[in-house]
Amino acid sequence: MATSLSIQLLWPLLIGLLGTIIFEALLNPRPRPLWRRALAANSVHLGSWLLLFGAFVLVLQRPWFAVIFILSLQLVVVQSSNTKSRTLNEPFICHDFEYFWDAILHPRLYVPFFGTGLAIAAIGAGAAAIGAFLYWEPSLVSRWGGQSFITYCLLLSVSGVLLVTLGWRALAPITLNPVDDMDRLGLFASLWTYGIALMRSSAPAPEQSPFYQLAHHLKEEHRAPLSSEASSETRPNVVLVQSESFFDPRPWYTDVSDSLLTHFDATRKQALQHGELSVPAWGANTVRTECAVLTGLSPNAWGARQFNPYRTLARHPLPSLASTFQAAGYRTVCIHPYPASFYMRHKVIPLLGFDQFIDISSFESSDRQGQYIGDLAVARKVGRLLEDSDNRPLFVFVITMENHGPLHLEAPLQESLAVTLPTAPWPLPTHLRDLSVYLRHLGEADKMLASVKDTLNEAKRPGLLGWYGDHVPILPAAYEYFSPPASHTPYMIWSTELPSQSQVRSCDIAQHQHEPYSLAANELGVQLFKQAFGHDISSDVIKAEPEPQEQE
Repeated sequence: MATSLSIQLLWPLLIGLLGTIIFEALLNPRPRPLWRRALAANSVHLGSWLLLFGAFVLVLQRPWFAVIFILSLQLVVVQSSNTKSRTLNEPFICHDFEYFWDAILHPRLYVPFFGTGLAIAAIGAGAAAIGAFLYWEPSLVSRWGGQSFITYCLLLSVSGVLLVTLGWRALAPITLNPVDDMDRLGLFASLWTYGIALMRSSAPAPEQSPFYQLAHHLKEEHRAPLSSEASSETRPNVVLVQSESFFDPRPWYTDVSDSLLTHFDATRKQALQHGELSVPAWGANTVRTECAVLTGLSPNAWGARQFNPYRTLARHPLPSLASTFQAAGYRTVCIHPYPASFYMRHKVIPLLGFDQFIDISSFESSDRQGQYIGDLAVARKVGRLLEDSDNRPLFVFVITMENHGPLHLEAPLQESLAVTLPTAPWPLPTHLRDLSVYLRHLGEADKMLASVKDTLNEAKRPGLLGWYGDHVPILPAAYEYFSPPASHTPYMIWSTELPSQSQVRSCDIAQHQHEPYSLAANELGVQLFKQAFGHDISSDVIKAEPEPQEQE
């Protein structure tokens, strides 16, 4: 009986193992083949299969059903990885499993990239397969009894755990570059190593944030609470806009109209600072850039937690740009015209020092521009905040949504081409369709910039405006046709007042205000705060970021 049972498990086990190798080869970019990987990585692959097979057979009691079920799950991960690589230049990692739940809560942001038809077909095929296997494949428990069945399943699972453990311990440390690690380790070993690194990593210490040092310095310098009236009477209102997918496409594709970003061009000429912003995201993963700007911490400081730092911030709050403004007597407000629960912002934003969080519930359906709340509606919300009778200076952080993908869900408009792609033919070729939709919304972002500037100019207080893009947009067809643009985005810091000579001297990052200067995303918030407080911040306060804590 035992021999017969082992044979009935052997063939599904071997064929399933072969299936995992074949399905892994469907990854694009494809990892190096098994014979070119370290033995430890192959040990993790084999151990993962034995563990999964043993566990699923134990639950389902049908080995062929278990094989199909596991391979189907692997195929979902492979398809998700290929989609992510094509749109975000990054393969699937362990951290991404949580996005399957987000895809259920916010399907518009995820399912169209995977393919709506493919998702429906996969769900239907899965349901049919479950019913078929439960009906036709007999349960091994009913045929052979429980004791032998459980013994074999546990033996497989324990063997898998041992192989995974031994292989993982022998692997070289991961680089935290998902592309390189996936190529070197393969799918299963990459998922294990990133997951274990995440569990063993530590949250950054508050002292690592430059805002911790800024707040401490200002308290020492004033020797009084920063929120005192005397210290806040002359402070400017500050608006910082994280413009969704904002970048200047004209150097990348010369057929884009020169007049598309008129207000952006004019503001850049007047800016106190401007240049290229090095952002830790491509096409999506907005919170990576957002977190860097608000906390002043680079990806290195987060280690394995860098891929979704808000999950850490929800449990381990850190000093931030907002909390430092708050300590200096500012009223702090965040505006994001989307459900507050997305990326756990309803928990994170208050912990970062914001007094108020305005989400999509404060907007009307008439405020939509395309799929999302329009940038001009957000600008009007900023304007109403600046008109408030509160005597405190105001810091507003804006996270726009209008230009968020998936862009292919919107149809191009022929009448918009005159101000976006004046030389483009109609109907548009495939590689220009999403681009034309993006450019139309980019023009609305430019109008928002002008609107916020006008509001700041009309306010009683002086005003300071920071503007940057969180990442380049998702335009796979255009990138495939032309080539991808550089991954950086533009930033600028503009003031309603021309800088005084003392401010120009204190700004040691550039010799002249019109010269572009490149920044990392984690440096932008610090520079914005420095511009707001001018000579009150000594030049030696802005120091290099402390060394990150050691990560596993």
